[in-house]
Amino acid sequence: MNTNKQQFKIQNSKFKILERIFVSFVFGFLCLAMIMFQPLQGENMIRKPVVAGQFYPGEKNGLSSSVDDFLNAIQSLQIPGQILGIMVPHAGYIYSGPTAAYAYKAVAQYDIETVILLGPTHRVFLKEFAVYGKGAWQTPLGTVPINEQLAQKITNYSTKIQNMPEAHNLEHSLEVQIPFLQRIFKDIKIVPIMMLEPSYADCQMLASAIAENIKDKKVLLLASSDLYHGDHYSECRKTDSITLSYIENFDPEGLYNALKADKASACGGHPIVVLMLACQMLGASQSAVLHRTNSNDVIGEKGGYVVGYAASVFYKNEKTVQTKTEPANTDTIILTTQEEQELIRIARTTLNDYITSGTTPKFQALTLQLNEQYGVFVTLKKKGELRGCIGYVQGFKPLYQAVVDMAIAASTEDPRFPKVKQNELKDIDIEITVMTPLKQISSIDEIIVGKHGLVIKKGGYSGLLLPQVATEQGWDKKTFLQHTCWKAGLPDNAWQDKETEIYIFSGTIIQEE
Repeated sequence: MNTNKQQFKIQNSKFKILERIFVSFVFGFLCLAMIMFQPLQGENMIRKPVVAGQFYPGEKNGLSSSVDDFLNAIQSLQIPGQILGIMVPHAGYIYSGPTAAYAYKAVAQYDIETVILLGPTHRVFLKEFAVYGKGAWQTPLGTVPINEQLAQKITNYSTKIQNMPEAHNLEHSLEVQIPFLQRIFKDIKIVPIMMLEPSYADCQMLASAIAENIKDKKVLLLASSDLYHGDHYSECRKTDSITLSYIENFDPEGLYNALKADKASACGGHPIVVLMLACQMLGASQSAVLHRTNSNDVIGEKGGYVVGYAASVFYKNEKTVQTKTEPANTDTIILTTQEEQELIRIARTTLNDYITSGTTPKFQALTLQLNEQYGVFVTLKKKGELRGCIGYVQGFKPLYQAVVDMAIAASTEDPRFPKVKQNELKDIDIEITVMTPLKQISSIDEIIVGKHGLVIKKGGYSGLLLPQVATEQGWDKKTFLQHTCWKAGLPDNAWQDKETEIYIFSGTIIQEE
């Protein structure tokens, strides 16, 4: 009898333990769910700080003093050009704050209205790019509103860019940047974007979505990243030098490949790649590492776990700023037969190599014209039927390089079609459309069907149709306008609204023989 009672007590005790574990698990899960999904309540959602008091001081006066002390400890920095982007670390302020301050000091005198923050996720799994598209972010220093219009335009660019505020709720990589921005800029807005491990093509796509929507605007790009994480001080120093060499050489593709091969190390490596690509598209060609250190150096003890930190800027040098001009808005872009054949060769070689082996070939500009920056679309047709079409609406990089990007994008990124497979290559023909700069019109009488392509914009919506589309479909001017509105996701009569912007452009069309 005593034995039975003892067994019952033991079993009852085990049951209670299991019950407590289960209740604790459920309670913890519910708390996490409440935190994760809290911002989805209503349109004017406020993201509350989650690492205030941990990564940085949790009360207003202490936080202001901390950030100001970091900034005031640095002498004025002279960068020989216009800074378009910065890279900053995201550890606790006592570790990385002094380093981050170098990049913030460099842009403190800039007239900035919006900061696009690119950061890695440490908490959630992501397949898409996660944008926080509405509301505001709060810190002990107050709230910073989201630039909702810009966020919407970037999100509209691709189905791979999603409004996903819940992904940001427990993440610190972007939150820790906000107090610095609040202290150096007044009345700014932000667009936070997080990512995990996108492909290089996806990095290019996001960079294009950003660059095409911020040209000539007062926008700063920011990538949040720490560097090496590990147990060896000497390895940290060596690996960080390798990582920073790609940044100093302004080599986004080299950095991407080095990260993939574990030759470089940065928890925000992909955000840095996107930042560099976008800055390149906007005309930057120079970078500078302003400061580097690591957690062992900060605490003065070499040994144990160590994390690397660096601050960098990406800029247009003075020569580029003074002499760089946009191509003239002529009726057409004249290319020689040799240049046309070279662009087709570049597109075909890129398509074959990328689909067959996943590699991107390197090319050099054959002529000065191919080194000019033009908008360009690459269209793929399989036995006469559309198989993919993507392009840069405006010129953000040399034409020959843009053709490489768009050959890859048209074959792998067009959401209307599956990725091109190797056994399809023999049946695919390539068409390249080199665009003149967009010209906004005030009357549709300026549109010449067969000569002009159309871009229609309203609010956060935008649609483009190439000049040859209207000719191929036999459309008149009104039908062409209606279909461009549909392409933008707008009603077919939206072109008649006063708020709608209509642009025309001409295209030099190159077809593969």
